[in-house]
Amino acid sequence: MSDTLTITDTPSSLPAAITLPDGVGAATALALLGSTPGRPGDFDFLSGHWNIRHRRLIEGGGDGASPHWDEFDGEASCWGILGGVGSVEELRIPARGFSGLGLRLLDLKAQRWFDFWVNGKSGALTPPGMPGSFERGDGIFFAEERDEQGRPMLVRGIWDRITPQSCRWHQSISYDAGRSWTMNWEMAWTRKSA
Repeated sequence: MSDTLTITDTPSSLPAAITLPDGVGAATALALLGSTPGRPGDFDFLSGHWNIRHRRLIEGGGDGASPHWDEFDGEASCWGILGGVGSVEELRIPARGFSGLGLRLLDLKAQRWFDFWVNGKSGALTPPGMPGSFERGDGIFFAEERDEQGRPMLVRGIWDRITPQSCRWHQSISYDAGRSWTMNWEMAWTRKSA
């Protein structure tokens, strides 16, 4: 018996609904949505120095009915490696004493990007990388994870609004196999002037 997975709050580059074959889970289906092969240089737009305005959803903030956001500033330096097969992001949030490293690598055989994270406090690479691809100009990545209470969830990261001077990354989570999404982090990137 096939199920239909309806996806809300999606970029226009993704379909609003897909039919899942028997035995195919939501995360597998979401990862397969990206059909455009990855190419070296897909992350070249990120190279350079950036100011970043963060908005992070505060869990349990306020009365629970309306979202409350923690807003703060950061910065990043990014560069390509291996002829565009990789992209490194050194993220710094000085006011919070926080730093981290984003590492995006293209699996040339699979033609799929993987997005990894390293928290500066641990120095450990967070496996597995979040798989994704660029669909009509938006970088779209999905993964199955568990929250702090151990509940399974889907995580979706999207790079969009990409221009020579700005871009946006935002993350959403789903507890219902991708039927609905809640954005919990947004980063508005503005290129630093030379």
